[in-house]
Amino acid sequence: MEPKTLFVIIIFLLFVSSSSSLVTMKKNTYIIQLHPNSQTAKAFPSKFDWHLSFLQEAVLGLQEEDEDREDPSSRILYSYDSAIEGFSAQLTESEAETLKNLPEVVAVRPDHVLQVQTTYSYKFLGLDGPGSSNVWSKSRSGQGTIIGVLDTGVWPESPSFDDTGMPSIPSKWRGVCQEGESFTSSSCNKKLIGARFFIRGHRVANSPLDSPNMPREYISARDSTGHGTHTASTAAGSPVSTASVLGNGAGVARGMAPGAHVAVYKVCWFNGCYSSDILAAIDVAIQDRVDVLSLSLGGFPIPLYDDTIAIGTFRATEHGIAVVCAGGNNGPLASSVANTAPWVSTVGAGTLDRKFPGVVRLANGKLLYGESLYPGKGLKRAERELEVVYVTGGDKGSEFCLRGSLPRESIQGKMVICDRGVNGRSEKGQAVKEAGGVAMILANTEINQEEDSVDVHLIPATLIGYEESVVLKGYVRDTVRPKARLIFGGTVIGRSRAPEVAQFSARGPSLANPSILKPDLIAPGVNIIAAWPQNLGPTGLPYDSRRVNFTVMSGTSMSCPHVSGITALIRSSYPNWSPAAIKSAMMTTADLYDRRGKEIRDGEKPAGVFAIGAGHVNPVKAINPGLVYNIQPVDYIAYLCTLGFTRSDILAITHKNVSCGVILRNSPGFSLNYPSISVIFKGGKTKEMVTRRVTNVGSPKSIYTVNVKAPMGINVIVKPKRLVFSHADQTLSYRVWFVLKKGNRGEKVGASFADGQLTWVNSRDSMQRVRSPISVTLKNH
Repeated sequence: MEPKTLFVIIIFLLFVSSSSSLVTMKKNTYIIQLHPNSQTAKAFPSKFDWHLSFLQEAVLGLQEEDEDREDPSSRILYSYDSAIEGFSAQLTESEAETLKNLPEVVAVRPDHVLQVQTTYSYKFLGLDGPGSSNVWSKSRSGQGTIIGVLDTGVWPESPSFDDTGMPSIPSKWRGVCQEGESFTSSSCNKKLIGARFFIRGHRVANSPLDSPNMPREYISARDSTGHGTHTASTAAGSPVSTASVLGNGAGVARGMAPGAHVAVYKVCWFNGCYSSDILAAIDVAIQDRVDVLSLSLGGFPIPLYDDTIAIGTFRATEHGIAVVCAGGNNGPLASSVANTAPWVSTVGAGTLDRKFPGVVRLANGKLLYGESLYPGKGLKRAERELEVVYVTGGDKGSEFCLRGSLPRESIQGKMVICDRGVNGRSEKGQAVKEAGGVAMILANTEINQEEDSVDVHLIPATLIGYEESVVLKGYVRDTVRPKARLIFGGTVIGRSRAPEVAQFSARGPSLANPSILKPDLIAPGVNIIAAWPQNLGPTGLPYDSRRVNFTVMSGTSMSCPHVSGITALIRSSYPNWSPAAIKSAMMTTADLYDRRGKEIRDGEKPAGVFAIGAGHVNPVKAINPGLVYNIQPVDYIAYLCTLGFTRSDILAITHKNVSCGVILRNSPGFSLNYPSISVIFKGGKTKEMVTRRVTNVGSPKSIYTVNVKAPMGINVIVKPKRLVFSHADQTLSYRVWFVLKKGNRGEKVGASFADGQLTWVNSRDSMQRVRSPISVTLKNH
């Protein structure tokens, strides 16, 4: 072998060895969950010291060889107490492995990063109805309840957080108004009663706090991106008259529960929301004694025993806190719904019947319907005919209008077609403006279909659906000099079908937990107008110099706080109800029909249970549900046992060290008392039975009769068929048998689905109907 070759090999081996060592020594954040009620903990002066002892044991061997010894306590990010028993810390891979093998350690999980997922919606939901139907009057607008919002923070000066007329802060409140950058204790008031921020997990992940494409970040509870301000005001914003987005959507803005108090927990930063920070916020929120937790964040579905939100919120549920989560924006992909723990209300998104027309009139006279919140500046240029161009080809992404991808000589003074995807919708308009274009047509691609999420564009622009974009591109392709003009129509209410399922709303069946139907329900989540910070323009782009108090956003992030606010209204009306009873009230009274009395649509077809769950939330009915399906935290443990979860899995999720054998022997044929019914046929079974219990929360003497719409191919038998209640708070049970019809018993590959309904109708008031959606899955292979 040549000396030179040998030298290269030696250097290569040294490099590989060095790289391997660097990987081994690299520290990442882990969440270490410990056995609850440990006797060992009593030997330490504090919980922190006990947690530190585990870290010291893991790093002891390495530190003995290290001359520059590091204080292990500096590695601990959070010491948890209420959400889980445990701590989060910076560990090497080998240290994490060492901790996993310690007898009192339940689990060691790497830190995960999650992402964040109105002047009219309260009217659309009927919250301002006249007389006895006024839910705000019945619930005192949510007074006395505290909604904890985990998000990007808050802009406290927003008029939506004005505390004029607010009652005193509840005496049970234990939270604080944490000071930080541009945020003092006086930033809070009787509406915004608390604010905290959690940044340690984000900071040690080496994620920069500032981005060249975003405004500067505040190291405090102050909101830098607007998302948290928007969601908090949607849930419980104070009334603000003459609210609008640069003149569009004008009206009185108010949250779902305008009398409720808000506590903000900033866990999301420019690069996302780290699970160690989220868990710390849940931990503190439990101690602060919030009534509702609202989490407009998440990702893709993961198993419950790995799901930090599921684990932390189980403890919250044990403390009587109702938890509401966004279902995610990964629709219409099947099994994309996230945050599917049965103790969480999982919310999908629906549309409103409010539109903002922005029509494209082609030179050949054809009209293409679009929508836009463009405010009108520069309107004359757009309303005259302009040449239309669609720049494609090359590898710069010009069809998506990426910044720097558009040749000035091709688009100067023209209207530019930009495909959706890759970059932000409003950012495309900025790219067109920078390259000399004067207007934009934002075109949905096949994946977006006819979704109509609007934006407050920087230049005259509109969004058209996929069918219209095919027509437009065909016109441009076949015309020598294609021209068009934009015609803006302001705000139009009541002329379109609504609600409909939003295209982006995540769909079931749940990948992680298919035995529970998710999402639970849908709520307004498209083109929602709510509060906005003053450091940003309405697009959220750093180069948007306009300033507004309100802007429009879409996503299950917006539908989640609608349900959080309604949850607060119900909690205020019935302070002793469990979180499960509150969720039941919303699910069993949800709407299956739109404002025109027709079935809610999902695109071109009627919406199925995997798109809308129980239906679209109806707070007017939910405040008086008649019957509720109650669940105690211990029932969730039995439910996990029926799914075959191991003892260690259940310990990780619920913090309870139980014997499933004993639980199942004591509860033969156990069924979780969920408001929806999911049945899975597998292993050749042809019959399944479930049990449910309903509690009378209506008239003391009530009689309910069952009405069943059976899933296709299934016979449904209910016993008894009548429920006779003699007093309030009485609980009665019933059983349901699902039997496969003979024609449905053949060999099939994969899974097939069917859905139906089971409804209990009040014999004295046929308008009071307690409905449970039914989902049946057939798995033969």
